[in-house]
Amino acid sequence: MRLDRKAVLDRTANFIDRINTVAGYVAGALTYLLLAAVILHVVLRYGFSLNLTQLEEVHWHLYGAAFLLGLGYAYLHDAHVRIDLFYERIGARTKAWIEVLGIVFLLLPFCLVISYFAAEFFWQSWSVGEVADQIGGLPARYILKFVLLAAIVLLGLQALSALIRAVLVLTHPKSK
Repeated sequence: MRLDRKAVLDRTANFIDRINTVAGYVAGALTYLLLAAVILHVVLRYGFSLNLTQLEEVHWHLYGAAFLLGLGYAYLHDAHVRIDLFYERIGARTKAWIEVLGIVFLLLPFCLVISYFAAEFFWQSWSVGEVADQIGGLPARYILKFVLLAAIVLLGLQALSALIRAVLVLTHPKSK
């Protein structure tokens, strides 16, 4: 069975979409964990006069991870910033051209530059076994730095998926 180029590109974009859908669900689950951690912290602090540094750090780790992992998911579902006032009034081919140009000249270069620095940021943290600055803080600060790298890679992959779909609109206008 031989697949044509369009089918391969479509399957690739669908695969990337599924990866970011899973990342979005993980981000949602982390939000519920964040809520539970905040409630637990409030109860312990005001109900039992216990202020745990670890819980404070868990808050910002969970918040950061949820926000970052949701980037690709937000792009997948068009929940990102766009000038809808103008965008909704233009045709599909013009939208596809705007998407291609925006991805190629803005989003992908941004993802490449940030992922380069995020990889360095993570590697330095991991190589020294970076821990929290506060006494009693969380021991593995490099985990959140890895999440930053993973999130930017996921956003870049989602940009590739959107690029594939825009190119398909331009090259196969009757099929999409």
